[in-house]
Amino acid sequence: MSLPLVHENDVPELALPGRHLRWLVTAERMNAKCSSACVIRVPPGQTVKPAHSHPNGEEVIYIIRGSGRVYIDGVVEAVREGTTVLFPQGAVHMVQNSGTEEMKVICFFAPPSDLTTYKFFENVDFPA
Repeated sequence: MSLPLVHENDVPELALPGRHLRWLVTAERMNAKCSSACVIRVPPGQTVKPAHSHPNGEEVIYIIRGSGRVYIDGVVEAVREGTTVLFPQGAVHMVQNSGTEEMKVICFFAPPSDLTTYKFFENVDFPA
């Protein structure tokens, strides 16, 4: 029996607006039943787009490296390495790298999520 573990470099990376994403924990990859997780890299000056929510669950992010801002239902807060943020179920949110180095973030979802479960908000942006 093999253990349910994976190294991020062994997972295909998706190029999405404002970030590069790797799905680390999925039902297919690790037989996960109650959660999923991905890691994203956000280049300096980029915003994860479009704004979105998770109608069926929560997302918790942890900033591994870098600094920036998060947007949650119209409220903006600064984040930096070591910050943990909860995006409540249904909350419209985004992440923005306002620093000078790449931001790296791990994202945890419960129940499991993938891009097909997101609800997108194309007209929402960070306030000027």
